[in-house]
Order: sequence, then C-alpha cells, then structure tokens
Amino acid sequence: MLGEDERSRARRAFLRALMAFPAAVVIDSVQGASAQPKARPTPACGESGASTPSQTEGPYFKPSSPLRVSLVEPGVAGTRISIEGSVMSTECRPISRALIDIWHADARGEYDNAGYRLRGHQFTDEAGRYRVETIVPGAYPGRTRHFHVKVQAPGRAVLTTQLYFPNEPGNQRDFIFNPELVMHVREGDHGKLAEFDFVLDLSAAARRS
Repeated sequence: MLGEDERSRARRAFLRALMAFPAAVVIDSVQGASAQPKARPTPACGESGASTPSQTEGPYFKPSSPLRVSLVEPGVAGTRISIEGSVMSTECRPISRALIDIWHADARGEYDNAGYRLRGHQFTDEAGRYRVETIVPGAYPGRTRHFHVKVQAPGRAVLTTQLYFPNEPGNQRDFIFNPELVMHVREGDHGKLAEFDFVLDLSAAARRS
C-alpha cells in the first residue's frame, strides 16, 4: 500500500502526463462531455486496415513484470475477472508469441509501485490467443475503470493502449476514454468474463535492438 507522500507524488506525475495531451483532444472531450458515449467494438481485422487504437502509458508502468497468466495473489481482494481474446494482424492472421503486458489499479484504485502486484505479462499461443485472470480495478479521481496493456508482435513495434468497461458512469467524464477500446463483459459462474481482440499493424517499424 502506498503512503500518503507516494500517492501525492504519483498523482502529480499523472497530472503532468495529462497536461502533455494535445489541447485539441481536451477540447473535443469537453465539447462532447454532455453526450453519453456509445460503446462500439474495436475495429475488426480486415476492416480497411484499421488497428487497435493506442493510448497513453500513464505514470504507473513498470518494466520486467513477472511472466504469469493469473495476477491474483493471496490477499488481493476484489471481483474476479478473466479477460481473453486474440491478437491478430490487420489481414486477420493470428499472431503467435505476441507479448501481452497488463497492469492496473487494485479495487481501491491504487497501484503497487513498490512491487508487482496486479502486474504481469504472457505470450499468445500458436492460435494468437491469450487469457488473463485478475480483478476488476477500482476507479480513482479523474479516471474511469481501466486496464493498461502493452501488446507486441515478435520483432515489431509495441502497441500501448487501455481497455474499458461498458456502461461505466465514469466513461463520459474521462477524456482519455475511447469507446473503441470497450471490452465485451458478461457475468460468469465465478466472476466476470471479458473479451477483447487486439489488431496490430505489422507494417509499423520494428523495434530497435
């Protein structure tokens, strides 16, 4: 758990990151704040070459997260959720061994910046599939509920983005929110089940070695 000083520094870092956003993005968000955003799925592969939109990394990313499918450790409270889907190219080809790195706040809206609680990465299988087991993150001032994700096809550029919940009251107040990044969420026997497919533009420049 973060101390008050650490939380204050983290919030100041987050506000500095928000200030870096283009003014046009803020203006468009303010003008549309009175309208309820309509959730629509991420662009399908083969849809005019559209790929999953990128979003800000935010101030809480930590490299070298542990390799694991489940982010739920002993003592972590919250509603369980499983997120699954595929990583595909814009030509609808599955991408095997793609990196999926996910991190998010706990049920109280706090990030673990000292360790790796609720942080982890994995690789897609031969069919481009992934599955993450975790908890529903809490909202915190200025942000709706969300997951941070980095996705990378082998040897390609990293997609940094965020995933959102449908019908969240905070969605319309969060100027970072993008309806194309809303997951399909339903109730399961042991918690929530969410689905989201990532579509990567493989023509993007390869990572630097």
